[in-house]
Amino acid sequence: MVDILHRVGMKDASPDEVYAALTTIDGLSRWWTVETTGTPEVGGTVSFGFGTDGFDMLVREQVPGTRVLWEVVEGPPEWIGTTVRWDLAQADGYTIVLFGHEGWREPVDFMAHCSTKWATFLMSLKQLVETGAGSPAPDDVRISDWH
Repeated sequence: MVDILHRVGMKDASPDEVYAALTTIDGLSRWWTVETTGTPEVGGTVSFGFGTDGFDMLVREQVPGTRVLWEVVEGPPEWIGTTVRWDLAQADGYTIVLFGHEGWREPVDFMAHCSTKWATFLMSLKQLVETGAGSPAPDDVRISDWH
């Protein structure tokens, strides 16, 4: 198994602010995709749409201000059964997000694409928390012919 891992800091943001952006439909739709629906509580499913594509995440765990864990239950075959983890900590005036999209079966081209897209969306999350405005899909950065 292989994982996508990223670390990003959000200046002058509390872990609670970042947590709210990860655990509410309003928050998620303001940095990831405007096509966000569902039940973002533990045991609920959140759907993320990207035009004709998308996926569903089962919310496995939420610890306020500290951790969010999802399992991919619907979407691209490479994503099914993987987990998306957000660990939050505060250090030196930043909320640090340790992000993992974990459990990929193999490091395929699609994984490389997703790693870069996750990085752009993490920057959108950073922008949202620091400035009040993110760049969710469909206004996200286009990185290749796969979008």
